[in-house]
Amino acid sequence: MSWKVGRVLALATAGLVWLAGCDTFKTYDLLSPKGAETTAAPAADPPTTGSITPLGEAPAKETASGLLGSESGDDLSLGKKHFRAGDYGLAEKYFRHAVETHPNDAEAWLDLAAAYDRLRRFDLADRAYAEAIHIVGPKAQILNNQGFSYLLRGDYGRAREKLLAARAANPRDPHATANLRLLEESFRKGKAVE
Repeated sequence: MSWKVGRVLALATAGLVWLAGCDTFKTYDLLSPKGAETTAAPAADPPTTGSITPLGEAPAKETASGLLGSESGDDLSLGKKHFRAGDYGLAEKYFRHAVETHPNDAEAWLDLAAAYDRLRRFDLADRAYAEAIHIVGPKAQILNNQGFSYLLRGDYGRAREKLLAARAANPRDPHATANLRLLEESFRKGKAVE
């Protein structure tokens, strides 16, 4: 009986560590360059619709209405709601629709990649991560999530490479450090995170 309790506690702990490590649903100010300033006026029609700022651009100071994720009923918000509820299939549907209607939204691509990871569709997750990187570059948050994706697959070498790159890009971010600890624990046990 006690081994069942131990197993349940271990699974619950792994789930909480994953939620702490997968930084998909945090604000995306970390993805904008620190101290980036631009003297050019913002474009009248910005190339992205989400809150991840493309490389070389300063982050917007206010959230403008009409941005993807700014309303509770849009695809990005609904996808996040279902992701948090553990309904990854429905979350994927909303995130996929978000990237189809807003293909330059890095946040939507990153969320879609996280949903694909939970559905164990790593081939599609890799494509979604590549799209997010194409839009904003290899930001710490994307590298962290990629590292966690490789950790889910049991690919410890690539997971470590991505997580170290994420920590180097933002040393104060606790998520990459937590994922590196999870990586070491998984490696010692010889089992991928579930």
